[in-house]
Amino acid sequence: MEKLQFLAMIQAYTSIGIGLIIGLGAAGACIGVGIMCSRFLEGAARQPEMVPALQAKVFLLLGLIDASFIIGVGLAMLFAFGNPLLAVVR
Repeated sequence: MEKLQFLAMIQAYTSIGIGLIIGLGAAGACIGVGIMCSRFLEGAARQPEMVPALQAKVFLLLGLIDASFIIGVGLAMLFAFGNPLLAVVR
């Protein structure tokens, strides 16, 4: 294979990987937030006096779940705009 074909293959596989990183990361974060918030509402309905303590933990975990997704998006953007794999072929 020639050099141009290697570059095209690397870019094609990288774009598939970027789509998987962002898509699966978003799906996982949304499912996780949905499950966690439903459990929070269930716990708040059972014990209303625990709402302030539970609410603080829910907001902390919401931030951590979203932060993990944003880190994945950052890594995907690294591969999209500054692909370190292309330097191997050049």
